[in-house]
Amino acid sequence: MTIEAPPLSKRRLKLWLRLLRLTRTVEADLRDYLRREHETTLPRFDVMAALYRRRETMTMSELSRLLLVSNGNATAVVDRLERDGLARRSPAPSDRRTVHVSLTEAGIAAFEAMAQGHEARLDSLLSGLDSQDLDALRDILRRALPDPEKAAQAGKQEAP
Repeated sequence: MTIEAPPLSKRRLKLWLRLLRLTRTVEADLRDYLRREHETTLPRFDVMAALYRRRETMTMSELSRLLLVSNGNATAVVDRLERDGLARRSPAPSDRRTVHVSLTEAGIAAFEAMAQGHEARLDSLLSGLDSQDLDALRDILRRALPDPEKAAQAGKQEAP
């Protein structure tokens, strides 16, 4: 008597649940780390990371799109960063309704300190994976993620 493996759809569902559990576990640990060690939040870290990567001003709308959050959520975080002297807002020269945001020098220094600890914490959390594991997972996840062009075409074909 042979035992059949569950159908691929069930195996994919189990994989998704494991990936979700991993993501939530790591995220919870990083939230706790940032709160304890830097007295900050993950959303605040994410906003600072986006501004740090850009290194020049960006509009609040660009920031919201980049982080996949509402303008209101981004505004609330930037309000606190600005109040703490870590970010600055400035009106766009061509349109005073558009607001640009960037990190201050203090914001850059604070982010660099947080990012160093964040990377070390993440490295520790995933220390069970060696270089080959990381390469294999990267390649597998690239194959698993839908191609945006194919997904758009499939969506058009399914539409009535």
